[in-house]
Amino acid sequence: MRRAVTLLAALALTLAMAGCDVAARREMAAESQAAKAGPPPPATVAQSCQVKGHQPRIGIIPINLQALFFNQINTGAQRVAQQAGAQIQIVNGSDDSTTQANAIDNLVANQYNAIIVDAVDTDGIRPAIRRAKAAGVPVVAVDATVDDPAVSAQVGVANSAGGQQLARELLGISGGRGEIGVVSALNSTIQLERQKGFTDEVTGHGMTIKTVVDGRNIQENAQSVAENLLTANPDLPYAYATGEPALIGLAAAVTSQQRSKNIKVVGWDLSEQAVDGLRAGWTVGVVQQNTFQFGYDAMNAAINLACGRPVTRDIPVPIQIVTPANVARYLYYLEK
Repeated sequence: MRRAVTLLAALALTLAMAGCDVAARREMAAESQAAKAGPPPPATVAQSCQVKGHQPRIGIIPINLQALFFNQINTGAQRVAQQAGAQIQIVNGSDDSTTQANAIDNLVANQYNAIIVDAVDTDGIRPAIRRAKAAGVPVVAVDATVDDPAVSAQVGVANSAGGQQLARELLGISGGRGEIGVVSALNSTIQLERQKGFTDEVTGHGMTIKTVVDGRNIQENAQSVAENLLTANPDLPYAYATGEPALIGLAAAVTSQQRSKNIKVVGWDLSEQAVDGLRAGWTVGVVQQNTFQFGYDAMNAAINLACGRPVTRDIPVPIQIVTPANVARYLYYLEK
C-alpha cells in the first residue's frame, strides 16, 4: 500500500513538472513570436515629390548612436524614407549640443531640404534651428521638446506627464511610503522633465527623494554613480532611472551588489537589462516610448515640409507602461 502511494505521489510530481515545462515552453514561444512580429509598420507614408529636380533630402541628428532608443527612431525614419523614396543622412550628435548645432549648419550648407533633430540641449540648439529656418530649411524636433517658433513640427511624448504616470505605478506598490534614489542625466532637458514630473508626484503622496546622482546619459557613468548610490544607501527600497543609459547602469549596479531581493526599480526605456529585471520581478515598471512611431511621424513630417505641404505642429506619441505581467508584448523593442 505504501509503495502504491509513493508511486502515485511520484506520478503526480512528474505530471506537475511536465505541466510547468509545457507552460514555460508556451511562454517562451509567445515571447519569441512577439519579438519576431516586430513593431507595427507605418500606418501612413508621406507622398514624395521633386525638390529642385531630386527626391527630398532629409538629415537626421540623434543625441547619440549608442542607445537602442535613438537607433530605433532612426530605423522608423529610414523605413518611411525608403518607402517614400527620400534620401537621408544620419549625423551622430555624440551627446554634445555644439556637435548637433554644427551638424544642422552643415546640412543646411549641403542643401538638405529638411532636418530631424533630437536635441541634447533644447535651449542650446535654438540658434542653429533659427539659422536653418532663415535659410528656408524646416526642422522637425523629435523626442526632446524645443520650445521655439523656428521649429516646424514637434514629435514626442509629454515627458513630465510620463514621469508622473510611472510615479503612480510605484505609489501603488509602495503605498506612498519609502525613500527613492534617482539616477538621472542632469545635462538632458528631457530627463530633467521626467525627473520633475516623477518627483512632484511621489513627494506629493508621501514618499521622499533620498539622493539624485548624475549619469550624464552615458551608460558607464550611470553604472558608476548607481554603484555609489547603492553602496551609500544599503537599505534603499526604491530607485528611479530617467532614461535608457540610466536604467541599464542602475540594473547593472543592482545585479553586481546582489540587491534584487530588497529593492524595486522603475525607469524609462526597455533594454535587455530592463527586461531581465522585469522577468525577475525587481524592476516593476518601465515607460516605453514608441520609438519606431517617433521615426515614422518625424520622417513623414519632414518629407511633407520638404515638399511644401503643411503639417500639424504638435504630433503626440502615446507612452506604454511595461510591467512584469505584460513584458512579453513589447519584446520587439529589443531588436537591434
